[in-house]
Amino acid sequence: MEHLCSKTLQETPECLPCTHRTYDYSVVHPGPNLNMIVGANGTGKSSIVCAICLCLAGKTAVLGRGDKVGLYVKRGCKKGHVEIELYKRGGNVVIFREIHAENNQSLWMLNDRQCSQKAVEEEVKALRIQVSNLCQFLPQNVVKEKASFLEKAKQRNERNKHDVNRYYEKKRHLDVIELLEKKKPWVEYETTRKELEGVKKERDEARKQLSSLKQTQAPMVKKIQQIDEQLKPTEAQIKDKTAAIKEASLKCKQKQDQLDRKNKEIDDIKQKCRLKQMEEEDHQKRISNTRRTIEDLKAELAKVGDQPDVTPRINAVNADLRRIQEERAKIEGEKGDLRREKDNLCAESRMLEKKLNDMNNMMNAKVEKLRGRHRDTHAALQWLRQNKQLFRGNVHEPMMLVINVKDHRFAKYVENHISFHDLRAFVFQRKDDMEKFMIEVRDKMNLKVNSICAPEESCSKRPPSRNIESLRRFGFFTYLREMFDAPDEVMSYLCHQYRVHDVPVGNERTKSMIKTVIEEPYLKVLYTTEERYTVKRSFYSNKISTSNSVVHPSQYLTITVDAEEKRQLEQQMKSCESKLRDIDERMKALQKEAVALDRRDNELLAEKKGLSELKGKKRQLEQKISTKQDSLKQMEQNIIDLTKIEEETKEKIAAVNAEKVTILRAKLTMEKVHLALETVGLTAEKNKLENDCREGASELRTTDQRKVQLTDQCKGLLKRAKAICKMQPDQSLPEDLRNAFSKLPDTLDEVDAMLNEERSRAECFTGLSENVVDEYNRREQEIKQMEKELEEKSNALNAYRQNISEAKERWLNPLKHLVEQINEKFSAFFRSMQCAGEVDLHSENEEEYDKYGIRIRVKFHATTQLHELTPYHQSGGERSVSTMLYLMALQELNRCPFRVVDEINQGMDPVNERRVFDIVVRTACKETTSQYFFITPKLLQNLTYAEEMTILCIHNGPHMLSPNQWDERAFVRRCLERKARA
Repeated sequence: MEHLCSKTLQETPECLPCTHRTYDYSVVHPGPNLNMIVGANGTGKSSIVCAICLCLAGKTAVLGRGDKVGLYVKRGCKKGHVEIELYKRGGNVVIFREIHAENNQSLWMLNDRQCSQKAVEEEVKALRIQVSNLCQFLPQNVVKEKASFLEKAKQRNERNKHDVNRYYEKKRHLDVIELLEKKKPWVEYETTRKELEGVKKERDEARKQLSSLKQTQAPMVKKIQQIDEQLKPTEAQIKDKTAAIKEASLKCKQKQDQLDRKNKEIDDIKQKCRLKQMEEEDHQKRISNTRRTIEDLKAELAKVGDQPDVTPRINAVNADLRRIQEERAKIEGEKGDLRREKDNLCAESRMLEKKLNDMNNMMNAKVEKLRGRHRDTHAALQWLRQNKQLFRGNVHEPMMLVINVKDHRFAKYVENHISFHDLRAFVFQRKDDMEKFMIEVRDKMNLKVNSICAPEESCSKRPPSRNIESLRRFGFFTYLREMFDAPDEVMSYLCHQYRVHDVPVGNERTKSMIKTVIEEPYLKVLYTTEERYTVKRSFYSNKISTSNSVVHPSQYLTITVDAEEKRQLEQQMKSCESKLRDIDERMKALQKEAVALDRRDNELLAEKKGLSELKGKKRQLEQKISTKQDSLKQMEQNIIDLTKIEEETKEKIAAVNAEKVTILRAKLTMEKVHLALETVGLTAEKNKLENDCREGASELRTTDQRKVQLTDQCKGLLKRAKAICKMQPDQSLPEDLRNAFSKLPDTLDEVDAMLNEERSRAECFTGLSENVVDEYNRREQEIKQMEKELEEKSNALNAYRQNISEAKERWLNPLKHLVEQINEKFSAFFRSMQCAGEVDLHSENEEEYDKYGIRIRVKFHATTQLHELTPYHQSGGERSVSTMLYLMALQELNRCPFRVVDEINQGMDPVNERRVFDIVVRTACKETTSQYFFITPKLLQNLTYAEEMTILCIHNGPHMLSPNQWDERAFVRRCLERKARA
């Protein structure tokens, strides 16, 4: 088996590769089994451990003394080297490493041939040496995104859905407006067409009346012709008899002329009376016809229903609709303002929420780190957050959660200065509160936690020993306390326990002046950019000894959360939430009002439609009745008083007849007079009929002209309507438009009213564009695609989990078997000490494979129960015993070339130390065991030793002999003689 044959530490000639040691050169020859390396503290025992690690290409982080290899070279020297010879069947392996302090570079040689560090690492790995494995080398001082994105995309689309709905609602109004604008010319055409039909009917009626007048006129014309025929022979007879009676006539000619004039006057009087009578008869006929027409129209109107005048109601409905539209526009405007205000508040809330989430995530990250490092402390923290009301004084969560580093670059100093034991400690203002807390979480809940009570008198403001200005010349720029904030009780404890107010922090200048700096009084602990220095003065010789260690990167305190800013953000968040609730309540109220208005609007529109339909028919009938009534009224006002006219006529005729009494008239003359009178009457009537015919013909011509005008207008309106609807001239109205038009109003007034209403509604939807819909639809497609991808990934994940489950079985079962073997040997070791112990594989969640660990449970007293090995239930010595016995249990199961254990017996009581020593000797001195390096500053007297052991004594001092002058046999002989004399 392979083991360490020798280890050489020698200068070249300037240095020794071990920090702050006095050795310039040293050679160690270990034995093949148990090597007890004994020496007082500070003599350089750990230098052997450092040399083994460095020469086997181990990481400096394992040693915890510095992260740069140059730090392991003796101060004042430029370089140093280490050489190790490893036993190997077929020929030993010699590894040589030369370290240069200035540039932290190394020269490697393998079996006297220069090589790379990788070649050394491969050779070490081939020998199954694992320097980083703490079981071998234990020195003194590891789909959700896709689902989240999908959920966020859905949330964004849900937020945009309202705008999309508003866009479509606006588009619906615009579509209705477009349909109304298309139907309006059709309504105008239909209205004109109906008017044309009415004109056609009026023309037909006028034509009938004209024909009737002509028929009435024909008999009169014929009778006038007959009278003219009768008058012709009478006149001839009169001419024949004129000569015979010429004389008589001459005598009475004067009187005859008078008589004729009187007769003519009587005839004129009678003719006027007859004309008036005929005019009145015709007038009465017209009145009678008009009355019949009115009665017919009234009968038709009665069929429509005995309804009151709907115009006032329609006007009232229109007023209500306008008022509703105004109120709705006002509500929409207010809703728009509220939406904008809500959008602004939501944006502000999201910003605040993001900041709070960032802070909470940082705090949660701290809490998660605490949970991963110490679950019991995390459980106690959860209990405390739910039960803070139980305590009278201030109670602070673990320090690592309440310390807020002002600059993340400072976190490493604070974290390196305060032990993790205290970083996870709860801090109490009152001691009774701390005792109550420990009773609850430690005794009742069986949690292993650490708690601290702050000093009764606050130390948080304690001044430093020296003003920082006096140290600036060394590169110091602040004290540790100024690098972080913490509650007063926490800061008080840190000042009291860790003197953070008196620990200066410097820079590279401090590093370059370190020899001068450590000479300064009052400086016990200080920091440079990358290192921590501890300065000690010997009580006896007053000599200064220093030790330094690398400042490791911070794990917990780099995450900083400003508590005051967090409180302000939470307050602003609450204010935003309150305002958003108020806006939501107002939006609900407005929506309720809008719904009520919509319902009332629909009711009024339905009522208006019914009234308009009723009014349309009634209005036409009433208009006709009104026109006829006006005409009737005018005719009734123009009635001729025939009685009065007849009386006046009689009086006039009587007066004329009185003048004719004495006048002699001939029979022929009288017949002539009578015929002439009759002819005049008929001619007057004929003239009147001709006038009526002319009027009828004129009215017919006017109607014809109106018909032509309306026909042209109808053709123009039809052409315009088809053009607006994008139809061909010979194309009929499409079925879809006909169906759409059937749902719209049929009168111009209603169409115009609805157009105004729809335009007003459409104008309420401001700030909307098709981009909203495009983005919404695009994101919908993305969501579908992501859902598909998520499903595929989920299926793949399930298959992967199945593979994990199968791999887990292949991995976990052998591991459990191995742990059971370790447990058997571990339990046997404890039984040999009259104690009890067991080892098992432990994980709170079987799926968190990185959280699997070995749980060690031990019992050192008969009266106690088995408890997990922690810093709280067992003493330091008991933990050392348990650790050593665990390593022994691994001896035959985990094969390795050698093991190094540094000061494992520190803190053990003599009984346990003796027991462990006996077990180590028995186990490590077997032929089949690994090579052991057991480093200890002391050994008990009268221990049992074995021949296979090698004792290496480390000495140190100003008067030490060089190794080649040391006589070991003489030293032993003198010791035996001194013992004999005693």
